Amino acid sequence: MLGGASLAAEAAGVSRALAAGDLDDARRRLPALCGRDPAGLSAAELTRAAVESVAENTCDAVVAPLLWGAVAGVGGLLGYRAVNTLDAMVGQHNARYERFGWAAARLDDAANLVPARLTAALAVALAPAAGGSGHTALRTVRRDGAAHPSPNAGRCEAAFAGALGVSLGGTNVYQGRAERRGMLGDGPPPGPADLDRAIRLSRLITAAATVLCAGAAYALGVRARARRPRVPAPAAAS
Repeated sequence: MLGGASLAAEAAGVSRALAAGDLDDARRRLPALCGRDPAGLSAAELTRAAVESVAENTCDAVVAPLLWGAVAGVGGLLGYRAVNTLDAMVGQHNARYERFGWAAARLDDAANLVPARLTAALAVALAPAAGGSGHTALRTVRRDGAAHPSPNAGRCEAAFAGALGVSLGGTNVYQGRAERRGMLGDGPPPGPADLDRAIRLSRLITAAATVLCAGAAYALGVRARARRPRVPAPAAAS
């Protein structure tokens, strides 16, 4: 699973390859970001795949671990990592993992329910810092967030689409199987410059989520300490 720094680094590598017109290098780098088949993807499809992956992984790799760690400690963070990794391994719909994969995917959906909406909210709030509009981002989340098959990835991708002023969604191919996704946003398809803006927005969300979750962890720790029964001091010897 990608961390925040590696997510930005991998996406930046795809952006550089696309800006240089090196589609073979971009296709080679894309699997580090997402699971769709890169072979035969055009520059526009490679860019869209990278932007969508940055949006979704900002939640999965950054915001969700921070939030679970803040509210449930190290156990919560490790538990989330296990659930998310299990979903990535067997959660895709296929005959071999039909039942187990379904359960893993639904558990991952539940674990990301709040983190995805926090990611979307932060994308809306920080859109101006990435050269976008918070109003457009909010409108896009409300209108298009449910158009995605995932109840969580759709919110993140719609927020990024609105914040960047681009359109996301369409047909994706996973292991030779095509999946049609709803359209998110009203703008043109993203280009390499928009991918760079998506990376910048992801980094801003990472910084904001780190501050918020650190504050939440501190506040919960203070409350927990206040609730502990006080042990009376030993009586002084006469």
